[in-house]
Amino acid sequence: MLRSIKSSVAVVLFIFASLQCVAQVSIIPKPAEIVMAPADSFVISPLTTIVVTSPKLQHSADFLNDYLKQVYGFNLKTSKKAVKANSIDLRLQSAGTQTGAYSLIVNSKGVSIDGADESGVFYGMQSLLQLLPLDKSSALTIPGLKINDKPRYAYRGMMLDVARHFFPPDFVKKYIDYLALHKMNYFHWHLTEDQGWRIEIKKHPKLTEVGAWRNGTIIDHHPGTGNTNQRYGGFYTQEEVKDIVAYAAKRYITIVPEIEMPGHAGAAITSYPNLSCFPNKPTDLGKHASEVSKKAPGKYVQEQWGVYEDVFCAANDSVFLLLQDVIDEVSALFPSQYIHIGGDECPKENWKKCPRCQARIKELKLKDEHELQSYFVQRMEKYINGKGKILIGWDEILEGGLAPNAWVMSWRGEAGGIEAAKQNHNVIMTPNTYVYFDYFQGKPSLEPLAIGGYLPLEKVYSYEPMPAALTAEQAKYIKGVQANVWTEYIPTPEKAEYMSMPRMAAIAEVAWTDPSLKNYADFLKRMEAQYRRYELKGINYAKSAFDVRYSSTVESTPGRANVTMAADAVDSKILYTMDDSEPNTGSILYTKPVNLRRTTTLKAATFRNGKKLGKTVTQVINLD
Repeated sequence: MLRSIKSSVAVVLFIFASLQCVAQVSIIPKPAEIVMAPADSFVISPLTTIVVTSPKLQHSADFLNDYLKQVYGFNLKTSKKAVKANSIDLRLQSAGTQTGAYSLIVNSKGVSIDGADESGVFYGMQSLLQLLPLDKSSALTIPGLKINDKPRYAYRGMMLDVARHFFPPDFVKKYIDYLALHKMNYFHWHLTEDQGWRIEIKKHPKLTEVGAWRNGTIIDHHPGTGNTNQRYGGFYTQEEVKDIVAYAAKRYITIVPEIEMPGHAGAAITSYPNLSCFPNKPTDLGKHASEVSKKAPGKYVQEQWGVYEDVFCAANDSVFLLLQDVIDEVSALFPSQYIHIGGDECPKENWKKCPRCQARIKELKLKDEHELQSYFVQRMEKYINGKGKILIGWDEILEGGLAPNAWVMSWRGEAGGIEAAKQNHNVIMTPNTYVYFDYFQGKPSLEPLAIGGYLPLEKVYSYEPMPAALTAEQAKYIKGVQANVWTEYIPTPEKAEYMSMPRMAAIAEVAWTDPSLKNYADFLKRMEAQYRRYELKGINYAKSAFDVRYSSTVESTPGRANVTMAADAVDSKILYTMDDSEPNTGSILYTKPVNLRRTTTLKAATFRNGKKLGKTVTQVINLD
């Protein structure tokens, strides 16, 4: 009888240990397969050795050691030779497996990570980091398990706009680390705009001497309420660019530089006015121009946001010569196979009025200014191809005819991407309604200033990049997905973090994980650990998902309504008031829709273990 009791207790303890270990596995993006072996756990300590079987894997070993030192205060010795036990073995599998695939095995002897290639080992190491305890210790227990994993898409990208607002090199590196944490592998670096030119071009120094600086910036949302009247700008030297490119490469992240053309060219035109159709026409800075710019109207780097008519002259060969010089230097700086040329939001008004542009249209027997833009893009593509590079552009490059080898980033919904795929062109899906991280992620009145729109965490997570309108053959041209951080209203690194996280985690899972494995409730549970990791790294992530969302239904009976509340905070309670007071732990617990019979001000917030998680969200239900 005693033996039976002991056996039952052992079974209960084993089950409890198993559940505890499963709870510890909160990997984002979600792996393809996890098999738990909770009784076979392993402890990483300062005595553990990292075995690097190939010098190609040293970057992953260094990243692991840097992380352990930063978060837990110790690092590990490395060895090129196998050790019997207490090791983390980094190994390359035989060729032929999908790029980025890996297996991760944890047992009592140690950890082994086998990658299909170097990036696969790195991604396996990122999963290992997400198995580590969230509390600092010198003995890190991780559960026994086996993971087999691979990415869904080859292109998993994030874009950061540094042209509207400049971010220092140290933050750009930090942002690249955030991509690495989420197994993203492309960093789209938006370097030029109407509001600033951010990359040194040695052959044309005025691009940064003049174009990297503006005399002021509008205050508040466009068209603004005033001007800061403070000179603003900055740029990356070529040495800084090389350093950042090398930094990204060690994290298996490719940087795609973007040089905007033919539109969004105001900073370049200010630097060299002859690039404009009308060199002597002053820049339109709106009614809130800086005092310096008002005193002497002329060509200036744009101080407000929006789309402007002063674009590169499409019939001026000196424009192409300068841009070719730019491509020469950019190609040398970035090993990337791709160069992004923008191609979006290019007004045609100046071209319609420009005698040279009209003569070029007639000379080339073009139909209209849209075909003139296609001529511009195709001419630049030919030069870019000659450098061994591939041109990427926003979906406007479809207008007037698509350049022969171009890739398309579909941002105005999915129509451009669908059309490009049907024309057998490679596509990156990046529709603004799902992946523009400059949109509000919570109730606007509770959020920092944003460009507009509403893009909560759940909507990002719900995105499916593969359009149903494509055949199986056409679907092969959808190469990946990208989210974009435009920075008109993001002036600081802290706000860039806020607008990016946790939405970056959602798009990472969209890009990596097979859609059959996705589940939003499960994602939210795993995000609880991810939030802790953000805190360990000091990331200023948004807690907007914790805020209460209301939906109300007014009944046909006059003066009656039902109000439903929800929030994306796991294991939390919604507490609310109806007397205009702030909710606290003694307030009304939300358990079912609230039935109202008069105009009421509801105030609600989420709480966990007596602690308020999100902001107080107010909703007035007017039944008068």
